[in-house]
Amino acid sequence: MVAKLLDEEPEKAYGYSRVALRLASRVPAVREAAGFAAYAVEKYGEALAEFRAARRMTGSVELWPVMADCERGLGRPEKALAMAGEPEVQKLDRAGQVEMRLVAAGARRDMGQTDAAVVTLQSPELASNSVQPWTARLRYAYADALLEVGREDEAREWFAKALEADQGGTTNASDRLAELDGVEFTDALDEDEDGDDHENTDAAPETGNVAEAVTEEPAAPARQDASEGGATADAPREGRPEQG
Repeated sequence: MVAKLLDEEPEKAYGYSRVALRLASRVPAVREAAGFAAYAVEKYGEALAEFRAARRMTGSVELWPVMADCERGLGRPEKALAMAGEPEVQKLDRAGQVEMRLVAAGARRDMGQTDAAVVTLQSPELASNSVQPWTARLRYAYADALLEVGREDEAREWFAKALEADQGGTTNASDRLAELDGVEFTDALDEDEDGDDHENTDAAPETGNVAEAVTEEPAAPARQDASEGGATADAPREGRPEQG
């Protein structure tokens, strides 16, 4: 239940995880799930405690990257960076090592070491043309780091590469590309609503004029004023996509 709710209803997932902890606190999977639920709602201290408990129970190192990211969330990027150099990292599978690299680069940026963050992300996995589950996020992080150090042309190239690999829509690389290209999007929903309002503004005087026409003629100029006023009031709004 907790895993199913994490993405869409993290607060509810967190609530369920607390109940599960009271019932089965000695089950490693429960402690791990509770950790991810706390992580999803940015309760990094609780998350770190649960991940540590799960690791003690299982002896596994697979939670090492997310534990390091919790240290970042707690405002301790130096600790996260130190964890990236521990022997546990060498025991991670390839996906775990890529995740650790992402966390380490994030810690560098937290510390203001933006050039070092770029170097941290440079790796065989980044250079590979094969698409793996981590490829889109790795390329995106590299593009974002390049942009932060002012290498805009290279950043654009890597955002495009991230988009090519992002089959599941896990990043907003398309929005970042559009922003770099100066593209602005019109909100179609707002435009439709404005159009409906405009039609309603124009339609109202016509209904009134049917009654007025049987009495006096001067209704026509009033209808014209209302129509002109509606046309100026209902201009469509434009907006830029939010950055993720």
